[in-house]
Amino acid sequence: MSVNTLSKETELRLNEFFNQATDPKSFAKAIRKVNYLLAMSLMRECETLQIDPKSVEQGYFWLNELAEILNPYFEVEN
Repeated sequence: MSVNTLSKETELRLNEFFNQATDPKSFAKAIRKVNYLLAMSLMRECETLQIDPKSVEQGYFWLNELAEILNPYFEVEN
């Protein structure tokens, strides 16, 4: 995995997004809901969902990574 730094413009846009559109915790929750629905649809071989399984796999992984950064859930010790 390559490591890139965000441009100042990207940082500003992200800050604006999380200050005006939604908060990180709610966004992470929405990501997890979408990932759950995608996973369930693929497991049930939903005929109406015309997607490439490899793309879904990659998207699922990266969206979960982003969700964990925004609001750790799986890595938090109870």
